[in-house]
Formats: sequence, structure tokens, C-alpha cells
Amino acid sequence: MTTIVWFRQDLRVADNPALFHASKRGPVLPVFILDETETPGLGGASKWWLHHSLQSLSSRFSDFVLLRGDPQSQLLSLIDKTGADAVFWNRCYEPHAVSRDKAIKAHLNEKGIDAQSCNANLLHEPWELKTGSGGPFKVYSPFWRVARSRPVEPPLAEPAISATPARDIGMALEELDLRPSNPDWAAGWQEIWQPGEYGALAGLESFLENGLSGYAGLRDRPDLKNVSRLSPHLHFGEISPRQIWAKANFLAAGQPELARDVEKFLSELCWREFAYHLLYHFPTIPDENWKRSFNAYAWRDSEAHLEAWQRGMTGYPIVDAGMRELWNTGYMHNRVRMIAASFLVKHLRIDWRLGAAWFWDTLVDADLANNASGWQWVAGSGADAAPYFRVFNPMLQGRKFDPEGSYIRRWCPEIARLGNDHIHAPFEASQRSLFEAGVKLGETYPKPLVDHQEARKAALAGYEAVKAFGDGR
Repeated sequence: MTTIVWFRQDLRVADNPALFHASKRGPVLPVFILDETETPGLGGASKWWLHHSLQSLSSRFSDFVLLRGDPQSQLLSLIDKTGADAVFWNRCYEPHAVSRDKAIKAHLNEKGIDAQSCNANLLHEPWELKTGSGGPFKVYSPFWRVARSRPVEPPLAEPAISATPARDIGMALEELDLRPSNPDWAAGWQEIWQPGEYGALAGLESFLENGLSGYAGLRDRPDLKNVSRLSPHLHFGEISPRQIWAKANFLAAGQPELARDVEKFLSELCWREFAYHLLYHFPTIPDENWKRSFNAYAWRDSEAHLEAWQRGMTGYPIVDAGMRELWNTGYMHNRVRMIAASFLVKHLRIDWRLGAAWFWDTLVDADLANNASGWQWVAGSGADAAPYFRVFNPMLQGRKFDPEGSYIRRWCPEIARLGNDHIHAPFEASQRSLFEAGVKLGETYPKPLVDHQEARKAALAGYEAVKAFGDGR
């Protein structure tokens, strides 16, 4: 009998447990359903990536069914049309997905359909790692120690697949309407990214060969290439954390000089695990302050400042460079994400949820767990968060992590002729320096939206109200 394999955030063939185990039963029918009941819905950049990832995955099967709508209704209709007696899928952990999948599994079982779910996207399930008292972790360091000490299952090989013909079932990829048009703001992205399983595996190999050496010390440098850029591939499941874990550890075993870099890389991979751990155990973190005391914080409502931040026009070059990189590529270096997020929350005092919403729409690696935990970390309202009094100085951050100004010059070309002593703070340059560099503050490049020292004082004053309520957890 036919087994439907319901693809979601696992758009690969290798190390795909649902596909692997389904293939042992007999013929499989691969299907992807664009879930129109999902909340929040996919952002624009994620839709672009999904289109190309589905295009890549569908080429691996003789028939790949694409549908849209309510997954339960679509699966039941597909079962009726094909006579399938089982549905296999790999688990998702977003609150909407957890409740949806439980309901679908129960309904299918009631109808006598074998419904099975597997772990494909995490090293360890969120409920497997516990503190000494048996509860969920709220601090990363002990989470990492426990995660690092547990064995990780080896990746599964590509299965031999016997496909069920599915002629005249489903829809064409273009009918999912995932790509932007009028205007096509993603024009050129295919020169930057290679969505799909092959692109993910190539990206991993390239990083291990060219970017891993020195990673521990250089991963915070946006002007260098010591980052993996695997995050969108991981989010869409084009590569599994088990595959990454196995290859990195194998490399470290053969090249001991890379052990420190591998350990740091794996710890960053586990930050993703920690974010999913938090989302599973605290499912309101995408919308609510994890520390309830932060409900007392008085956010500012400034459309003008929010728009200036979104457009990369704050007057602080490292922030503007990051926001422009995001708009032009769908990606932003992780260190710069922290700087840009801190600027919105602590310099402009705009609610972190508005920043998270912008990242959700513009990042190709937009991931509910990472997005929510990252923004709450910056705001100080999350688990194991940065202290509320830590306000990134964008000038110092730029000088430390982009010392030659190469990253800023790439994304802020209007100030590229400024010397290294002024590239991080054009507003501190003399009129002569600005003139010689062809910079007119307020015309060719914006003046700072706010003064750093005054903004820092205002942010700390706002946090006094939070302190009065205690930790809140």
C-alpha cells in the first residue's frame, strides 16, 4: 500500500526519517502542502526560498504533489484519491504546528490510517533534555553541557524509493505564487543563494574547507567569510543538524588543530537547539515577553524611526550596512543582527516585536524559534538574555568587528571614501574630511537619528520600571 510522505521543513532526501521509514513499507507519494492556516504565515523572503527549494526537491522524484489549503482536508482528499493507508511526516515544533499535527494524527488514526511522525530537524527532542530537577532549561550553558554529552544518532542514508504515480493530482509550483513580482525585489538572489539539498551540502563542504579554520575567533567579523550561512538550509530542512554534527566531528578527529573551531561551531548549532527547546516549553515567546516584568517597559511609537531603521538610514553605519545587506540579500551577519536589533530596542526604544516582524518578512532564514529567542535575548526580556543594561555602542562595535570598514563600505557606498578613523562615525568627522570624501550629512548620508549617550540614558531609565517588578519568572 502507498505511504504519503508529507514534507514540511525537511526538504531533503538524505537523513529524512519519515521518507526513510516510509520507503521500507513500499511505494511512497511525496507531497508538500502550503498551509494556509499557519500562523504566522511565511514572510516574503521565506516564500522565495521555499519556491526554489521545492523546485530542487521535486526534481528528485518522478511525481511530487504540491497542494495548498488546510493540511488535514488536503491529506484526507489525497488518501481518497490514491488509496494510501499511511501518512508519515517529520515533526515541527512551532505552537501552531504542534497543535495541528496532534489533531491530524488523532483524526487519521480514528479513520484507520497509520500516522507516524519522526525527528528529523533536531539533534535531540525538546522534551529529552532536562535539568537536574526535571524541568526545561532556561540557561544555555548547562543546556549545552548536557547536549554535548549525549550521543547523536548518525545520519540516515538516502533510501531506495519506489514511487506511486500521481498524474493529474496537485498543482504546478507557479500556482503556489511564492515568488515576488511587480516589483521582483529578489532579483539577483539566485546569484547569491543555491536553495535545495545540493546547495546545502555544497555550502557545508565549502565552509568546512574554507571558513571553519579560525571560526572561533573570527565568526563575529562581517567583513570575513568565517560563517557557514547554513541557517536557511537548516530552517527548510535541506540539511539536517545530524549531518552537520557528524561531518564536523569527523573533521575534528582527523585534524586536531581544528578542534577549538569545531567545538565553537557545534555550540552555535546547539544555540538553535536551545531556541527550539524554549519555543516548545514556552510557546508564547514569539509574542509575549518571557520575563513578564518587561511588560512594564514603555516602548516608543515612532513610525519614522522604525522606517529609517528598516531602510538602513539611521546614521550609524554598522547598523545601516546590516539593514541594507538584509534588504538586498535576505541575510544579515549574526553579529550585525545583534547590533541592529539592539539599536532598534535600546537606542530607538521601539518594541522588539516590530523588529522581529521585519526580520520575519525579510530573512531567508526566518525561523520562529531563533527569531523570537534572538530578539528577546537582545531586549533583555528572554531566557538567558543579555543584561538589560547592556547597550551596544554601534561605533565601538563597528571598529571592533569591521576594523577596516570593508563591510560598511560595501553596503554604504556613499561614505566609502571616509578614512577608517571616521567610517564608523561620520558625524564625528570634520567638515573638511566630509567634503574630501564627498559626504554631506543630512543629504547624501543621514545624520544620526539619536545621540548615542542620550539614547543609552533614556533606555536605562526605561528599564528602571522593569527592575521594580523583579525577574518575573
